[in-house]
Amino acid sequence: MPSSASASRNGAMADGISNASAVLFEERETSTGHRIAFAQLNAEKSLNALTLDMIRLLDARLQQWQDDASVVCVVLMGAGEKAFCAGGDVRSLRDSILAHKAPGPNPQAQAFFSEEYRLDYRIHKYPKPILLWGNGIVMGGGLGLFAGASHRVVTEKSRIAMPEVSIGLYPDVGGSWFLPRMPGRIGLFLALTGASINAHDALFVRLADYFLKSDDRESLFESLLGAAWSSSAQKNRNALSQLLQSHAQRTTEILPESNVRRNADAIQALTHGESLLEVRNAISRYNGGDAWMTRAASTLASGSPTSIALMWEIWRRAKHLSLAEVFRMELIISLQCCEHPDFPEGVRALLVDKDNKPVWTPPNFEEVSESWISGHFTAPWSAWNNEPHPLADL
Repeated sequence: MPSSASASRNGAMADGISNASAVLFEERETSTGHRIAFAQLNAEKSLNALTLDMIRLLDARLQQWQDDASVVCVVLMGAGEKAFCAGGDVRSLRDSILAHKAPGPNPQAQAFFSEEYRLDYRIHKYPKPILLWGNGIVMGGGLGLFAGASHRVVTEKSRIAMPEVSIGLYPDVGGSWFLPRMPGRIGLFLALTGASINAHDALFVRLADYFLKSDDRESLFESLLGAAWSSSAQKNRNALSQLLQSHAQRTTEILPESNVRRNADAIQALTHGESLLEVRNAISRYNGGDAWMTRAASTLASGSPTSIALMWEIWRRAKHLSLAEVFRMELIISLQCCEHPDFPEGVRALLVDKDNKPVWTPPNFEEVSESWISGHFTAPWSAWNNEPHPLADL
């Protein structure tokens, strides 16, 4: 977190830092008399795993900053050097799933996912520039925050992934929107395999905008205070772009090799099939000798059969959906995943017992039926009290 320079004018912060420890907030005055707003996820020990408390704090403050004419730019980051955000707090979600015995959707899961997606949508549509410092691990829910920011920065330490195939979920938080917008079928490959990508990969697939050195963070934040800010959001976006570009020009020599770019032709060949069975078999049987591709194929082979089939169907259904429609669809699917066995079982095997031996239901890809997958697209609340969609107003 940058050093505190001034306190908020509304008295919500002491010495510039919020008392709400889950997320730290700060505002710093610029040379033009405007303010830069900083928000830092503050759970370093859990790699800044996103909790409902964090989501609510961040969403409320973004709304406040949006209405404050003195705030011209927002900066989002994570505590520590290891991660911006390693994903949502899925262990707590699993606990709520196991404890939920009443009929109807799990209220804790519905609150978490609906408010998380609302926050992600807000970031995508935010009228002011948002600089997101994506250093270290950026996965799952962290990628949902990252993807929608107007200015997305990666470093030599960035490690980005949507590894939900290994926990019986799917790439949510807008993944149904941004993965299909990558070149060719790279997004489909990343969804099915949960493959981790680096900074160069993120630039190549248009998931990131600028590459900076990780130790340049503080100098970048200081330079924000001297930029030519104005009352125009578009001019401020341009000013931030120019500033980031000037920093990025000094870092090309440490940009890592892109695994995705190196294997782009192979990825396209493996995913060109018209059926999921064809694509799944092609990836699982990869024997081209590239270590990154081999790991991706192995993850797919051991992943949840339901997740794999679900990702394929999402890829088909999301093709012509708007961003708001994507988030509404994802909320339904995520709540259904909480009602089906693979999500809690995947979290158990990977993060709770850590035996890495999930027992998937169904256990084999061939046993996943169309009706099993189509059931994931039925709103769980409609069967009980015909409630409106929680994200109907997006």
